[in-house]
Amino acid sequence: MALMCLLAIAFVVVAFLRDSPRHLAAPIAAVVVIAGLSVGLYAYIGSPDVPSGRGQAPDIAQMVASLAARLEQQPDDVNGWKMLGRSYTTLGNFPAAVSAYQKAVELESALNAQTLVDLAVAVAQADGQQLTPRAVSAFENALAIEPNHPEALFYGGIAAFNRGDVGLAADRWERLLSTDPPPEVRAIIEERVAVWRGQPLAQRPAEVPAAETSGAIVSASISVADDARDALPPGASVFIIARDPAQPSPPIAVARRPLSELPTVISLGDRDSMIPGRTLSAFDEFELVVRASVSGNPAEAPGDWYGATMVRPAESSTVALTIDTEVQ
Repeated sequence: MALMCLLAIAFVVVAFLRDSPRHLAAPIAAVVVIAGLSVGLYAYIGSPDVPSGRGQAPDIAQMVASLAARLEQQPDDVNGWKMLGRSYTTLGNFPAAVSAYQKAVELESALNAQTLVDLAVAVAQADGQQLTPRAVSAFENALAIEPNHPEALFYGGIAAFNRGDVGLAADRWERLLSTDPPPEVRAIIEERVAVWRGQPLAQRPAEVPAAETSGAIVSASISVADDARDALPPGASVFIIARDPAQPSPPIAVARRPLSELPTVISLGDRDSMIPGRTLSAFDEFELVVRASVSGNPAEAPGDWYGATMVRPAESSTVALTIDTEVQ
């Protein structure tokens, strides 16, 4: 389910180091992820070749190498291949993760929906976060086995839309709604299904008075260049994204508006945070990106248009941004 939150594939909280204690939330979350992997690997492979002295941090790469070596001797260990795939994914070695998950899929005769989804996600990551035919095939096979698998429905819906089968895309995302996705995702899914069904979008509530936006960290005056306006469809979605330039995925905070509302002023604050505990107010500096999406999906794609600037809230909490650059 976590993969659904940003349409991004690897949703592990990013690790970054700051001097101030108020910036420790994300590093701590990342340490928890790595520690969880360490414990899982340690429990699975034991410790013959892994340093485990008191006070010594586990060497994840060495533990993964030890597991890979064990699997060379025990190639029928399906759970070991899955553990190896998860481990390579966490380390960012996506081609190796693909190979490991492929072994697990073969051992299970391609009958486990979750393993197929894990393989598909790894393939997409290895291919630059693109839904290539191999990834789509694995998602489709997962849906054939488990028709209500949330991740398979999510990506299967995108794949159906990409090949022009809008009705199937809507069917899949409507089924996805029945799986109770997180609130920050539900609104996006409902809006996209309405567009695919040709239904009118729900009316946005009126803008709240300025006195009620005191929680804003940044307020952006957003406009659209003439070239961008001419190139974009009237129903394009605009994503306002605050991100750490050193580690842009996942974003810190996100808001969404229809292109028809621009020009306008849009504010982002802690209420727009994508991950609990990782708030916009915890950053002394961040990049603000405003991107008009042709497809309606948050993931950047050729034909989208954007504008970007760095924001330092202590210096100024108001910025002006123009959507004027095309994604190639």
